Amino acid sequence: MTTPWELRFANRTQRMKSSFIRELLKVTNQPDVISFGGGFPAAELFPIEESKKAAEKVLDLYGRKALQYTTTEGYDPLREWIAEDARKDGLNITKDNILITTGSQQALDFVGRIFINQGDRVLTEATTYLGALQAWNPYGPTYVTAETDENGLITDNLEDLIRQNIKFMYVLPNFHNPLGVSMTLERRKRLIELANQYSVPLIEDDPYGKLIFEGEPLPSIAALDAQYQQKNDTEFGRNVIRTSTFSKILAPGLRIGWAIAPQEIIKRMVQAKQGADLQCSTFDQYLAYELASADWLPEHISTIRRVYKERRDAMLQAFKDFMPEGTTWTVPNGGLFLWLRLPEGCDSLELFPKAVEEKVAYVPGTPFYPNGGPNNTMRLNFSATNPEKIREGVRRLGVMIKKSLEK
Repeated sequence: MTTPWELRFANRTQRMKSSFIRELLKVTNQPDVISFGGGFPAAELFPIEESKKAAEKVLDLYGRKALQYTTTEGYDPLREWIAEDARKDGLNITKDNILITTGSQQALDFVGRIFINQGDRVLTEATTYLGALQAWNPYGPTYVTAETDENGLITDNLEDLIRQNIKFMYVLPNFHNPLGVSMTLERRKRLIELANQYSVPLIEDDPYGKLIFEGEPLPSIAALDAQYQQKNDTEFGRNVIRTSTFSKILAPGLRIGWAIAPQEIIKRMVQAKQGADLQCSTFDQYLAYELASADWLPEHISTIRRVYKERRDAMLQAFKDFMPEGTTWTVPNGGLFLWLRLPEGCDSLELFPKAVEEKVAYVPGTPFYPNGGPNNTMRLNFSATNPEKIREGVRRLGVMIKKSLEK
C-alpha cells in the first residue's frame, strides 16, 4: 500500500540507488563465505590496545571537552596534525585549509552539494569510485569519462575532453579504487598542466596513499599543483580539493576523514556540514588525534604495508594457478584492490549468484562505470583475508568461471 510519503519523494530520489557493495555485504556477511567484496582493512591489525589507552587518556584529561559539542571545522590539534603531514608533501597550508568530515565519503558528498547543478559535466575516469557516483548522481551530472591503463589516467586525449565545458575533474591517483593502478608522475604533471591551462578544478581522492608497499611514493596532485602555482606566481591551492581519511591506517569505525582546500571552499563545505550533521564526533576526533600523533604509528603503517603485500602476492599467485586462460588482472603496488577481466563471454553480474553458492564473493565491475562498460570485469579486495583463504577463494572462483565457459 502506497503511503502519503511515497507520493512526495523529491525528484532527485529517482537518481539515488543502493550501493551494490553494501547490499552485497548482507549476502556475504556469513562466516563460511570467503569475501573479496568489501573495501575492508584487515581487522586483526586494528590498534585495539592503543585505542583503549588513548580513550582513557582522552577521558581522563579532556573528558568534559571531548564529550561536548565542538566547532564544525573540527578539533584544532587534529587539523594541525593533518596540515603538518600535508606540509611534508610540499603543501604550504594551515589548519584553516582543512575540514574534518565523516570519512572522506562525506567530503565527496559536500563537493556535489556545493558544485554540481543539473546537467553539469563532470570528468571522471572511465572506471571510478562507486561512492563518488552515489554521492553525485542525485544532483544530475553528466559524466565525461577518460580511459585508464596500467599507468593510470591516460592523458593523451584529455585535452579534447576538458574542452567539453567540464565543471571539475575527479581522479584517484594512488592505488585506484577499483582498478588498483596508480598514475605516473609524467601523467600527473600533464594533468596539472591541462587543469591550469583550462582553469578546470580537480578533486584528488586519496584514501590509500600511505599504503604503498612497492616503489617510491609519488607527489600528490595537490603538491604538484602547488609547485605549478608557485612557478606562475600564484597562491597555492587555487585548483585542487584533496580528500583523505584515517579509515585505512587506523580504523574505519572512527569515521574520521578530511578535505584540504582553499579557505573559501572550506567555508562553503562548513556550511554544507552544518546542515548535514553540525560536526563530526568530538570524542572520535580527540581519539583520532591521540592515535595519529603517537610514536607507534609509522611502525603500524609499515606492518599494514607488509601484510597487504603478502596478501596481494597470494592473490596474484592464485590467479596464475586457477584462473582460466584469457583472464587478465592489474598488479597494484599498494592499496586494497585489484581488477580482474574475465574471458569474453563471461558476465560477472550473472555469475555472482553462482559464486555465492560456492561461498565466495566479489564485486561485479559494472557499477563502477559511470557511462557503462564491459560486463566481464570484477573488483577483488585482498586486504581483509589471509593468504590461505585467498588461495581457496580464488580456487573456488576459478572452478566456477571455468564451468560457466564450458556451457
